[in-house]
Amino acid sequence: MKITVFNGSPAGADSTTNVIVSSFLLGAQRGGAETHNVFLSEKNIKQCCGCFSCWFKTPGKCVFNDDMPQLMELYDSSDIVCFATPVYTWNMTALMKNFVDRLAPLKSPKITEHNGDFDLADTKVKEQKFIVISNCGFPGENNFKVMKAVFECCSPCLEIFRNCGKLLKSHNQSAAPHVREYLSAVEQSGFEMIHKGSVSEETRKRLEMPLMSVRDYVKFLGM
Repeated sequence: MKITVFNGSPAGADSTTNVIVSSFLLGAQRGGAETHNVFLSEKNIKQCCGCFSCWFKTPGKCVFNDDMPQLMELYDSSDIVCFATPVYTWNMTALMKNFVDRLAPLKSPKITEHNGDFDLADTKVKEQKFIVISNCGFPGENNFKVMKAVFECCSPCLEIFRNCGKLLKSHNQSAAPHVREYLSAVEQSGFEMIHKGSVSEETRKRLEMPLMSVRDYVKFLGM
């Protein structure tokens, strides 16, 4: 079993998002998975120019010579693909959006319809499972509404949305036990995904545990 995380945080390995990712992959490794953690901030990925050459002139191949061919190969060979990104203005980061845009060669210029919804046909049947990990420095689940809508199209088998995320890298003593318990749940979810193929309801509930009351968190932020 091969899991690849594409991390769209500009902070890369030092990001709060990666605190969550690292725990998840630790559990997946414990379950026997081969894991890859790709930091998009370290890759040369040009912006899609919308020329559609990857559909019509050179199907499946982009006109740009950058790091995307290797990333596409890693994406395509993974059993589980994870999109990890902090919330930037209610959505994924520009790094992640740019990467997702460059996945255009995985689509073909054929329109499909299902129950009145229209999309482009995949070049081949998707066999991967998809996971979304997102971190937000604000309290409240409302900050993930756009993210959930955006990634709904890939039908993720697991979504890990963490509000009050600044606590994950803080030295706040009152939150420390909750952070440890939360990251333990994240690690367990990685293990279960490999060992059982899904995450138990009990673990999913633990992933939603509060790290601190909203009132105390706002005070912690100084806002």
